Amino acid sequence: MDTTLIQLISIVLLILGILGTFIPVLPGLLLSLCGLLIYKFGTDAPLEMVYIWIFVFLTAVSVVLNYVIPARTNRKYGGTRWGSVGSVIGTLAGMFFIPVPFGFLIGMFLGVFIGELLHDASDKKKAWNSTKGAFIGFLYGTGFNFMVGLAMFLVVLFDIL
Repeated sequence: MDTTLIQLISIVLLILGILGTFIPVLPGLLLSLCGLLIYKFGTDAPLEMVYIWIFVFLTAVSVVLNYVIPARTNRKYGGTRWGSVGSVIGTLAGMFFIPVPFGFLIGMFLGVFIGELLHDASDKKKAWNSTKGAFIGFLYGTGFNFMVGLAMFLVVLFDIL
């Protein structure tokens, strides 16, 4: 296959990966990582293997952090274990049972809020603050994913140029 075509496919995957950090139907960093791997192994690119290993590690870290950060920030904002568990359950349930583009996010918020209400039904303000903490955690995780995806894109772009 032509090197220019492989580079183009890589760039498209990297851009889709960056978009996927915001659009939940796209697998985000996994697409970016595929673009990086296709670029490295599909061309005669002199890209160092250390970049590949760093980005594989950061992608694996981001997969874990996407579930952990909202649960942790939920607790920082006064949430309990009930809200943290609700965050994880709601995220997973939202991905499968809420058929809208941001279903996982709606599920996460509902999970935190309902989990906190199950813990203490009389304190709606605490449940709301906990949900707000989970949202802030989601923003942190999305920001991290965006930065890693952008870094992959820039490494390939600078290597091409």
